[in-house]
Amino acid sequence: MNSTISNSIGKTLAQLGVAQPDQVSTLFAEACATFDSEIATLNHAAPWQEFRDAWLGRKSGALAQITDNWLKPATPGLKRVVGAEFNKLKTHVDSALEARRMEIESGAGDATLTRERIDLSLPGVHRPIGSQHLIRQVFQEIEDIFVSIGFSVVEGPEIETPYYNFEALNIPEYHPVRDDMDTFYLNLPKGAPSPLLLRTHTSPMQIRTMEKRQPPVRVIVPGKVYRRDNPDATHSFAFHQVEGLAVDTDITFCDFTGTIAYFVEQFFGAGVKTRFRPSYFPFTEPSVEFDVTCVFCGGAGVAASGATCSKCKGAGWIELFGAGMVDPAVYGFVDYDPKKVSGFAFGIGIDRLAMLKYGIDDIQVFFQNDARFLRQFP
Repeated sequence: MNSTISNSIGKTLAQLGVAQPDQVSTLFAEACATFDSEIATLNHAAPWQEFRDAWLGRKSGALAQITDNWLKPATPGLKRVVGAEFNKLKTHVDSALEARRMEIESGAGDATLTRERIDLSLPGVHRPIGSQHLIRQVFQEIEDIFVSIGFSVVEGPEIETPYYNFEALNIPEYHPVRDDMDTFYLNLPKGAPSPLLLRTHTSPMQIRTMEKRQPPVRVIVPGKVYRRDNPDATHSFAFHQVEGLAVDTDITFCDFTGTIAYFVEQFFGAGVKTRFRPSYFPFTEPSVEFDVTCVFCGGAGVAASGATCSKCKGAGWIELFGAGMVDPAVYGFVDYDPKKVSGFAFGIGIDRLAMLKYGIDDIQVFFQNDARFLRQFP
């Protein structure tokens, strides 16, 4: 409050030397002018409350002091004028304070609305939606193809025993092929009943499935496998496979080649041709390697530039995966009669198929989680 008016309301009219009605009017006009100048500066609720108490407080408010110092001790000749001017000032103070309160509250509400309102003309917040990894997409595509011709999908543990990973697949302990499938063994407590290792292929599910089912059996087994390979553009210690197995009466090599040819045509397109070459795998006999015509040069062996195709090295063919008819010795581990049943099995490297189909030249990009790479395959 203005110090001048504070001093005035703290004294009686006699102390202020006020003896005439016009002097009373002047004194109240000064008090009103002080009030108006101070209330105009209020713009928050808290200062408004303090200002209201300063003027309307019952004990020490300005109007209470005016009552005690000006009105009550006024002489009979001035009391009527003082009373009229006081009532006029009090009415003005009350109405002005209420009006200012409403303005402040309205202004605060408008500021809140401005701050919190939703501007529908602004672009929305972009929240990226995740998508399947390219490897998962290829898995799904392969599963769809084989399910459409009667295969079912099964999955198995990534931690295996040597029995399921090797021995039941006709790979005894000292078989040379174990050198090519050396993998990671787990440190187990002393006295554990059996060693455990990270599976080197999804083939153990051949045995696990045949142990539980009698023919006919038609399954594919997608999953991650592990081998102690040094990482480079075409090798990784962890990669992905789809194992396939079909066992029934009178399944022939023709059924086998027809199934694989159908899969390749569905996956790469009708223009791709297939061939097979003799090979060796302990759990198939006979065994073959399946090749497809190079998807980059169309099997011509020559790139578009006229140079030798760098992908197939000019051969026009690319090795795809290994397969063959199930070795009769494997049936002995699952109590199938090899004289009554026959079947075929194959193991497809998913990472390799993805690289061929999408023109990727480094297997490591599948595991590096580089968003720039992943966004190419939404």
